[in-house]
Amino acid sequence: MSKFFYDNNIDKNSKGERIAGKNKRSAKLGTAEHPLTLVVSSEKRKAEVIRIVEENKLFADIEVNSEAAENIVELEGVLNKPKTMVFEKTPKRNEPCSCGSGKKYKKCCGA
Repeated sequence: MSKFFYDNNIDKNSKGERIAGKNKRSAKLGTAEHPLTLVVSSEKRKAEVIRIVEENKLFADIEVNSEAAENIVELEGVLNKPKTMVFEKTPKRNEPCSCGSGKKYKKCCGA
């Protein structure tokens, strides 16, 4: 192989043993190692948030502070992950056009 594709540098750990790759991912938010940090304004609201956290099998440190503003942004971020967008594929050249004209795609919208 040419040196453009392979540079002969192999990752090694502190003992000099070869390692496959470096995994520097942080702990997932909402796990026991990295719990959510939430601030709520009342005990009633804390009970509601605890119910939501337990339903979704998450871990959270919830603080009740009536003077501070409520902060449950981390919980909302974990619960409302963006969904993958799936688009309709474009028709091939000789298939009927998707606009409904009855013409082939290459003669209608594909030109």
